[in-house]
Amino acid sequence: MPPTPPAEWLHHLKDEADAAFLYRELARAEPDAGRADLFLKLADVEDRHVEMWRTLLAENGHPVETPAPSRSARLRAWLARLLGGSVLLPILLAEEGREVKGYLRLYDSTPHGPVAPTALRLAQESKEHAQTLSRMTGATGEPWHKTGAGGFLRNVVYGFNDGLTANFGLVAGMIGAQGSLEIASHTVVVAGIAGAMADALSMGASGYLAAKSEREVFEHEIAMEREEIRLMPELEREELSLLYQAKGISPAQAEALATQVMSDPERALDEKVREELRIGEASSTPMREAWIT
Repeated sequence: MPPTPPAEWLHHLKDEADAAFLYRELARAEPDAGRADLFLKLADVEDRHVEMWRTLLAENGHPVETPAPSRSARLRAWLARLLGGSVLLPILLAEEGREVKGYLRLYDSTPHGPVAPTALRLAQESKEHAQTLSRMTGATGEPWHKTGAGGFLRNVVYGFNDGLTANFGLVAGMIGAQGSLEIASHTVVVAGIAGAMADALSMGASGYLAAKSEREVFEHEIAMEREEIRLMPELEREELSLLYQAKGISPAQAEALATQVMSDPERALDEKVREELRIGEASSTPMREAWIT
C-alpha cells in the first residue's frame, strides 16, 4: 500500500485548485476587459501553484491528479454568476490572506524540510495576490492580520467574566454574612456591601483578563509581521512605499524612504506595526488595568 500523502499538503493543493477555478469565474463575470485579463493572469499563477504541489507530492512518493473544484467553490461560482463577480472578491481576498498565514506557518514548522522552499515562495506570491485584490477592493491593511480582533476579544472577555464573577461574588458575600441576616435591619446593608465587593472583584478580574487577551493577540500579530520582514523584505518594502505614498509623499521619495527604513529590520517592524497594524505602544499592563478598573 502506498504511503498516505500529508493532509496539509493536500489541503493546500485543493485550495490552490479552487482559487484557479474562482479567478476564472471572476474573469468570466467581469465586464471590464482589463480587470478580466488580470483575473486570468492570477488564475494562471494559481495553476502554477497547483503544479508545484503536485510535483512536491510526486517527488515524495504521493503522485496525485489535479483536484476538481470543490462543492464550496462551485457554490461560490454559482453565486457570482447570479449576483455578480463582486461577491467573490472579498472571499478570495480572505482566502489569499489565509494562504499567506498557512504557508508561513508551514515554512516555520519545517524550515529545512522538502516543503520549505515551496511554502516560502507560495507565501510570497499569495501575498502579492492579496495586495492586488486589496487595491481592487479598496481594502486597507493585510487580511491575515487580525488586530481588530483584539478589541472584540477584549469586550467578549470583559463582558463574559464580569457577569460570572459578579454573581459569584454576590453569592459568596451573602453566604459569608448568613449570621448577620438573622437581623432583618441588617439585610439591605449586608446585601449592598456584598454587591459592592462583588462588583469590585468582577471589574478588576475582567479588566485584567481582557487586557491580557488583547495583548496576546497583538503580540502574535507583531511576531508574524517580524517573520514577514525577515522572509519577504522586498514585498514589505513595497508595502511601506505604498503606505508613504498614501500620505502624500511622492513615489520617488516614498521608495527611497522605504528602502532606508527596511535597512534596519527593527525600525521597519516599528514602522509596520504603527502604520499598517495600527498598534500603539502598550500604555498599561493587565495588572494595572485590574487596579484601575
